[in-house]
Amino acid sequence: METDSHRLPGHRKVHHVRTRSGEHLAVLHTSAGRSLLFYGADDPDAPERSIALDEDEADRLADLLHGDPIRDRLDDLERRLDDLVC
Repeated sequence: METDSHRLPGHRKVHHVRTRSGEHLAVLHTSAGRSLLFYGADDPDAPERSIALDEDEADRLADLLHGDPIRDRLDDLERRLDDLVC
């Protein structure tokens, strides 16, 4: 996967992602939240679709993409710690 990031006017930042299969998407950071931008083959410079996410939605999606949600990871660490103490 290839990624690159750019600063945009107005304190915005965009992270472009190209997957191994050639898909192109981006994450746009603004003061209002995050947007996922999806690009097609017809025009690689203009997104075909975008989905706006508020901060909580972006955090939740990041947790899901990470694999195990934070709560599950904390529970696992607590179990491991209990095993060490006992």
